Amino acid sequence: MKKVLFIAVVVLGLGNINAQNGSFNAGVSIGLPTGDISNSSSLAISVEANYLFEISDQFKVGPSISYLHYTGKKDILGSGFDADDISFLPIAAAARFAASEKFTFGADLGYGIGISPDDIEGAFYYRPMIGYNISEKVMLQATYTGMSKEGSTISNFGVGAMFSL
Repeated sequence: MKKVLFIAVVVLGLGNINAQNGSFNAGVSIGLPTGDISNSSSLAISVEANYLFEISDQFKVGPSISYLHYTGKKDILGSGFDADDISFLPIAAAARFAASEKFTFGADLGYGIGISPDDIEGAFYYRPMIGYNISEKVMLQATYTGMSKEGSTISNFGVGAMFSL
């Protein structure tokens, strides 16, 4: 709980940075599970919203919140066992660097709160990304999303789109 409170304070604190130059963004992505979850999940789906404040012409930071869902595999290895779907609510601080008019590099760091099943624990959340602007309002993204706790990693490689609203 202390970690969640700390992340919330950091994210809300970022909200006071240059509030007049912010932009709201929302996006979706789909990914292939990797790491420890790849044996029991076949697909990762996420939605994200962030509000980024302009620090300079090339650098933005702000709070981000996502919903991340891993679909459980059916009949794992012919065992008759179906894996549960797993969901997280990542709360993070986001940073974006515009390397050019077309390319953006960034990362989200925070904490992924376990939502379901009921006994799933939260973990440290990280998400590096590379974005390609196809228009002023639409960015295609390639990401690696990971959550780590006590030597275990739940992760995926994903692609998606982010829309500036």
